[in-house]
Amino acid sequence: MQKFTKLTSVAAPLPIINIDTDMIIPKDYLKTIKRTGLGKGLFAEMRFNDDGSKNEDFVLNKSAYKDAEILVAGDNFGCGSSREHAPWALLDFGIKCVISTSFADIFYNNCFKNGILPITVSEDELDALMDDAKRGANATVSVDLEAQTIKGPDGGTINFDIDQNRKNRLLNGIDDIGETLAKKSEIDAFEVKLSESRPWI
Repeated sequence: MQKFTKLTSVAAPLPIINIDTDMIIPKDYLKTIKRTGLGKGLFAEMRFNDDGSKNEDFVLNKSAYKDAEILVAGDNFGCGSSREHAPWALLDFGIKCVISTSFADIFYNNCFKNGILPITVSEDELDALMDDAKRGANATVSVDLEAQTIKGPDGGTINFDIDQNRKNRLLNGIDDIGETLAKKSEIDAFEVKLSESRPWI
């Protein structure tokens, strides 16, 4: 998992509430357990017309936002089913940070396990960031995980809260398995001691 420290990018505005995981990655794309290649299906039902052509009105199809790595979205982002393909699709597309007023719990947890930073802000703060994002390619947003700040294009700063354990995992690029493997020597020592004291196990 890649480390997340600082990110400066154009932010794409998606002012829609209750964006569920089926909207993020439709069920037609759930035939794989690979984490790569799912970017093509991200928001597919909004990004593409029925004939397969691009919906030029959708934000991520607009030239100003084609390289956006930050998504500013409406309340209750990631609700619905618990599919981990949702953060996989976001990351494969290039989205590394999602900012909203609230997230569904399972989606929120899955983001940290896959190197995406989900940031919760107040309604007023989201409104300000949404306005910044709507200004297009000339307005970049900077996220500093270590400092726990978001800076808008005009220099305004928003502070955000985050669980310190999750913060450290992202800063060090460690998922749940990586955190366990970091204690491999202690685990190995325990296994040796256990086999000596209880050889019948």
